[in-house]
Amino acid sequence: MAVTNRNIDTVVANIREQMRELPDPSVTLVGKRWKSPFLVLISCIMSLRTKDETTLPASERLFKIADTPEKMIRMTPRQIEKAIFPVGFYKTKAKNILGICKDIIEKFDGKVPDDIDQLLTMKGVGRKTANLVLTEGFNIPAMCVDTHVHRISNRFGYIETKTADDTEWALRKKLPKKHWIDYNALLVTWGQNVCRPISPRCSICTVKEYCARVGVELSR
Repeated sequence: MAVTNRNIDTVVANIREQMRELPDPSVTLVGKRWKSPFLVLISCIMSLRTKDETTLPASERLFKIADTPEKMIRMTPRQIEKAIFPVGFYKTKAKNILGICKDIIEKFDGKVPDDIDQLLTMKGVGRKTANLVLTEGFNIPAMCVDTHVHRISNRFGYIETKTADDTEWALRKKLPKKHWIDYNALLVTWGQNVCRPISPRCSICTVKEYCARVGVELSR
């Protein structure tokens, strides 16, 4: 058995129900709480290679000090570093945050663009971040692929890809667009709690009857 477009609606619905009581990923929470594409973008930058339990408090600390590009551009790199520590690569991210604020003010009239190609012109913004800003900041369907989305989509047998970039384009072609906005947040939470990289918790999985279990050698 494998996940296909015949059962993908059921699979997504079952995952959503099982994850209902668990917290959303940090960037999703920022989007829901502040409803600001700019703060979603900055939170995305901080979240790269950093755990959610570190990203969200760092976001809260920084946003209390500055919550617009105009306010943030007046901070020094050291002030931003102090606010976001201990996120991974905090010194590099502080510089990128200031660069992004400068671009938003000088190139985009003070507003985060809702176009992926324009987002990608900013230093530190890759496809994962750009897609996540569209979904969580603007509620625009986009295909954000992180390690969980890449791993689980292949584990399901829904697609067969080698890289995250390949997974993005495969999902854009195959996954019904109605699922694009929620797919990343659902699979991140799912991957952290049930469909873990090593020894996934298949005994409590509500979609195991559909899953091809590609690459799974040991489970609980």
